Amino acid sequence: MLNTSNPNNYEYTTKHLEVHILGGIKTTKLETLRITLSVQKPKQHNVLRHSIDLYNDNQVEKLVRKIAERLEIGTSIARRTVQDLTKELENYRFVLLEQSQVTATGKQLTATEIKKAEAFLKSKDLLSKTNELIGKSGVIGETTNRILMYLIFTSRKTNNPLHCISLGSSGVGKTHLQSKVAELIPEEDKVEITVLSANAFYYFNRTELQHKLILIEDLDGAESVLYPLRELQSKKRITKTVVHKDTKGTTKTIHLTVEGPVSVAGCTTQESIYEDNSNRSFLLYIDESTEQDQRIMNYQRRASAGKIDKQGQTDAVQLLQNVQRCLKTVTIINPYAEYLELPQSVFKPRRTNSHYLQFIEAITFYKQYQREKKYDEQTGEEYIETTIEDIEEANQLIIEVLLRKSDTITGACRNHLENLKQYLKENNQTTFTNSEIRRRLRIKETTLRRYNKQLLEENYIQRVKSKTKSYCFEIVDVDEYSNLKEQINSALQNCITQIELAISPQSHHGQNGEVKTKKAS
Repeated sequence: MLNTSNPNNYEYTTKHLEVHILGGIKTTKLETLRITLSVQKPKQHNVLRHSIDLYNDNQVEKLVRKIAERLEIGTSIARRTVQDLTKELENYRFVLLEQSQVTATGKQLTATEIKKAEAFLKSKDLLSKTNELIGKSGVIGETTNRILMYLIFTSRKTNNPLHCISLGSSGVGKTHLQSKVAELIPEEDKVEITVLSANAFYYFNRTELQHKLILIEDLDGAESVLYPLRELQSKKRITKTVVHKDTKGTTKTIHLTVEGPVSVAGCTTQESIYEDNSNRSFLLYIDESTEQDQRIMNYQRRASAGKIDKQGQTDAVQLLQNVQRCLKTVTIINPYAEYLELPQSVFKPRRTNSHYLQFIEAITFYKQYQREKKYDEQTGEEYIETTIEDIEEANQLIIEVLLRKSDTITGACRNHLENLKQYLKENNQTTFTNSEIRRRLRIKETTLRRYNKQLLEENYIQRVKSKTKSYCFEIVDVDEYSNLKEQINSALQNCITQIELAISPQSHHGQNGEVKTKKAS
């Protein structure tokens, strides 16, 4: 019988011979069965070692004669042993193939698991309940970022996936947040990258990356693959032309194509370096406040004291993974898309507008079990429609993203400026010096100099005369950021108002489906 308990040394024992298959067998190239074996009589030390393709009849006949001569045994016994071994290895290889296919397609949910996941997807206030469950899974704080990231990861199943980059200074938990939220995505749906060579992406199977989540721990360690990643994000496919020699030695040109779409997530401390990638992504700025520090340290203390509900965390992770497995690919139509306009303050409005619409679609996709399935009269294609509630929830979550997209300074510099405003307000000051800020806010001199240079260039701060020799500064407009936030909020709310007016009882639909509003008498 074939014993495969040791994957690197299979054992096949008969009454007359003992065979060891060294290194196991490969599940690729089913047209061959190449192995390295050692053959001996039981309890003897005369061993024959040989590499062979068991599907090559000439090689098998030579092996049979060699076994008979070396071990002094009949050729009929040797031939029957090799034939039976070949059949056992074939059957085991089919078992391995079936197991690998199950792993690739993912876990098969039981009826109970499906019922529980679907009931959750049909529940009221789905996004807030999902956010609460993410917190139970072990993600501390970051209430907006974590639900944003989860929805972005969920969009991998749509035809227009979203992408995100987590930004923050070193040691604030960018990678931790990404990895914890990624735990809520089934293993079969994600690819984690630490370091990858420039050409590695082109050697995936054609559809191996379709609708996958690609996780990059640190963009600094994956610079070589950023270009093919950008192409996958934009064009949803990458192609490389290489020269290849066939078995006859003939040189020919072949095309290596890898199909998308994919959802990409990464972390970095250097926002300005990856501008081409950040333009295609949602920028999620990690909470670096002292309150968040306290929340994380309290959690660490409780974990060290053994007061964390590990089983509750595991159950939350399992439920959200099952929820992901229950989501099916479906077309999304947003009947209110024409009423949605971004604030004029947003930079690169074309790409940002596309992200905004895709994010609304991602929310609709996640709430597909609460939507009536409709069918296109001409094509018969199934689809679901976005509701005003989806748009309102998207506006609440995306306002911080749009605010950052409208800012003229980097996120790190903005965080410094807001901390500076808070410090001046608490101390009833309007001016400050570099030495004071370095000491009170504990900032390195080089970092502060870099922030000041950017703030001076963008006219957020200005120099003022001082009685001392040191430079003195003041903030030009303390309320500029809150005013910008109010402007964006008003623009988004205005879109909702326009939609509500359009679908109010005073409006009616024309024959061509266009919404027309009756004039008030």
